[in-house]
Amino acid sequence: MSDALQRMLSPRSIAIVGVSSDFNKLNGRPMKFLLDKGYAGAIYPVNPKYDEIAGIKCYPTVLELPEPADLAVVAVPAKFVLDTVRQLGEAKVASAVIFSSGFGEMGAEGKALEAEVAAAAREGGVRICGPNCLGLINAFEGAMATFSQYADAETPAGPVAFVTQSGAFGTAINALARNRHMGFGLFVNTGNEADVDFVSGMSAVLDDPRIAVGAGYIEGLKDGEGLVALAEKAMTQEKPLVLTKVGRYGAGARAAASHTGSLAGEDAIFDGVVRQLGILRGRNEEHMLDLVQALAYTDLPAGRGVGIVTQSGGAGVLMADRAEELGLAVPQLSADTTAALKDAIPAFGATGNPVDITGQFLAEPEILLNSVNAVLEDPSVDIAVVWLQLMEGYTDLLIDLFTQIKMTAQKPFIVCWVAASDTALQRLGEIGVAVMRGADPAIEAVVGLVQYREARDSWRAEKVIRQTPALPSVDLPGATGVVPTVAAAKALIGAEVPLTRHALCRTADEACTAAAAIGYPVAMKIESADLPHKTEAGGVLLGLADEAAVRSAFDEITGNAKRFDASAAIDGVIVQEMAQGTLELVVGLKRDPVFGMVIMVGLGGVFVEVLRDVVFRKAPVTPTQAADMLRSLQGAAMLDGVRGAPPVDMDALTELIAAVSRFGAAAAQQVAELDLNPVLAGPDGAVAVDWLLIQDTDR
Repeated sequence: MSDALQRMLSPRSIAIVGVSSDFNKLNGRPMKFLLDKGYAGAIYPVNPKYDEIAGIKCYPTVLELPEPADLAVVAVPAKFVLDTVRQLGEAKVASAVIFSSGFGEMGAEGKALEAEVAAAAREGGVRICGPNCLGLINAFEGAMATFSQYADAETPAGPVAFVTQSGAFGTAINALARNRHMGFGLFVNTGNEADVDFVSGMSAVLDDPRIAVGAGYIEGLKDGEGLVALAEKAMTQEKPLVLTKVGRYGAGARAAASHTGSLAGEDAIFDGVVRQLGILRGRNEEHMLDLVQALAYTDLPAGRGVGIVTQSGGAGVLMADRAEELGLAVPQLSADTTAALKDAIPAFGATGNPVDITGQFLAEPEILLNSVNAVLEDPSVDIAVVWLQLMEGYTDLLIDLFTQIKMTAQKPFIVCWVAASDTALQRLGEIGVAVMRGADPAIEAVVGLVQYREARDSWRAEKVIRQTPALPSVDLPGATGVVPTVAAAKALIGAEVPLTRHALCRTADEACTAAAAIGYPVAMKIESADLPHKTEAGGVLLGLADEAAVRSAFDEITGNAKRFDASAAIDGVIVQEMAQGTLELVVGLKRDPVFGMVIMVGLGGVFVEVLRDVVFRKAPVTPTQAADMLRSLQGAAMLDGVRGAPPVDMDALTELIAAVSRFGAAAAQQVAELDLNPVLAGPDGAVAVDWLLIQDTDR
């Protein structure tokens, strides 16, 4: 029914069911807006109370319309919505926006009514947006299927589509964009999402060739696989997606048995997966709009090198600090660039990077023009930021200068104009220059451009070389709960996950025999499904050098475990080889209700829940994506070696992570959680020395 969605977004005819002749009322406002904005399609008011409204014939029901409307605006009380939707189906109306509240947001009775409405819409072939929404706007065509006060003023059209789950907050974001003189060409509020949800709505707006960037506000996501498909589609269309999602600190699995489960909050997983998908995330509405504006008006930089040109030395240093903090490069300019700058700017300026052109450029405009061009021509600079403040009396001059730079520059630039006038903002938008309100927003916008470019390059490379990874065959016991260590190891080793050599021993004699076969020194660990965190139970001893130490350790470990939990069922002791490594990590799996199987990588080993330096991705991942996970960690520098330690074997470590992810994807219907903790990584490889696998077959 994609055609019906396109008819919803770009309707040739609109029926307003329950319309009022009082244009101040909620159910009168859509017709007022359609008339005010010059909507060129057919308008069909529907209300048996009127013969005509504003000189336009009014119809008693939709069944008496002269043609099936592309879109119906439903503005009737909740108790009449079900019959109205049935009539829309009978009248072959393609789609409907339902303003009415009193549905799922009101509790069980409302949810039941909403389900009936959705079923009636499906049966009648009607796509619905809502209920409990403020509708949609197609600013290109003046199609105002909304009662929002946003439409009382100008509704400028621009290359951005905005889909929001919140009506009021979404309208506020729309208004903020308008204040920046950046128009949203398409605006959709999905409301209760009885039919059209965030994913399907965003997918539909991206199909409009006038849209270059998709922006969204999310309060909750149900269709993780849909978001994955949406991101793939957006990458194919080369249309960036920028999302702001609230609930950053909502708790996920509070009672999880593994480290992975306890750290897998809803937002941590969402954050990791959207990065994997190449979706940019706005921290808040202003940051989202900064990213959207930069992406809509600015070419993508080829690299991370940023050149900074300012009229204030202090602003330049501030931006340089922030750029390096966020991983951008602020390169030293070449000798040729420095020479050109010395010819261009006053002697009391600065020719380094940042470049301080001083206020002298107001008397000599070519100073700004030549300086920015010189910086952009430097081979180590990929994008420039130009910082200004106030200058209302020089708007014409500055717009002329930026127009010249835009026309001739071979690399992108962003303007940071503090306290810019409305006229300046509007005219910069007209020439396609992104303008930011402050130093931090400007640098963060550059970071967004770089991140999107790198994500797109990675996606293209993966598309060229990638084949769907062959998933291993996984054989696990049928029971729900903790999988015994040896059985879990067999499944993991079968999936090419490197583990230390080990043996389950039920007596001290068996432990001594196993230790001799493995080779001293060895580690010993309690084996009990009731004691998932062995260290806390005193159930781990390391570096046991001989038979006497092993015998003593067997008694000590089993005794500690019984004292820790007298009811715990103890199956014996695991004897393992002592692995070597310079860095401890944790690698885990978690079945997420939205995205399915996700993989976690973190630093810290047993201290992972203290450090909380972890990242998530949807499984499976490639070794390249695994490397991105590792480089995303706050402590990523430790991978390269610190205090004289050698760097870890990244090839071995990324292949281990990829193998775990393939195991997780293969066993997605069986595995609830997996912890490999710690994974020891060093210059000679990577290996898991402890593993906890939890199965859930009761779903």
